[in-house]
Amino acid sequence: MDPIRELHLSEPGLLVVDVAGADEATVMAFQNAVTRTWATAPAEHVTREPGQPGVRIRLYADLRQALPGPVEAAESGMQ
Repeated sequence: MDPIRELHLSEPGLLVVDVAGADEATVMAFQNAVTRTWATAPAEHVTREPGQPGVRIRLYADLRQALPGPVEAAESGMQ
């Protein structure tokens, strides 16, 4: 993985998440859970390091932008 630079976290509430898992389905399931809660720039692909088990993704989340939950979305007519 590339190093996390100060630019990635230039404001409070911005989060860089490196996820490691046994397989692609596991890390993508984690990513999907995060994207249902916060505004997220999802990873488009997984990476594998030669000689290392598992896969990795990096995603960027903005904790300042919480997405509406199912009840809130239904009340606002978003569904």
